[in-house]
Amino acid sequence: MAAAAASANSDMFDEIVMAEERFHGEGYQEGYAEGSHVGVIEGRRYGSLHGAKIGSEIGSYLGFALTWQCLLQKCTDEKNSKKIRALDSLIGMIQKFPYEDPTYDKLQEDLEKIRGKFKQLVPD
Repeated sequence: MAAAAASANSDMFDEIVMAEERFHGEGYQEGYAEGSHVGVIEGRRYGSLHGAKIGSEIGSYLGFALTWQCLLQKCTDEKNSKKIRALDSLIGMIQKFPYEDPTYDKLQEDLEKIRGKFKQLVPD
């Protein structure tokens, strides 16, 4: 009987000693799950905001290019024909831009090229 009491005391002592480790593990799992959930929400919000900014920027470049393309259509001198070619190039770059693929590996590179072409048309 003394052995049974010692065994029960030992099991209870082990539970107390192991409680810290168990609580640490449970806390980690709960924190990881909560952090993952919040991270997805925050990432989605950031992605939507950033995507909207890029879309607005690209849209303004396209509106600018199409407007000037219409205005310069009837002009046939060399100076304006260079501008028209640059506008056509900008419009082509914008039309090829991968709006639906946020994982496109050259997205930032293509965006910088579009910005550069726009700056070529609109000097500071």
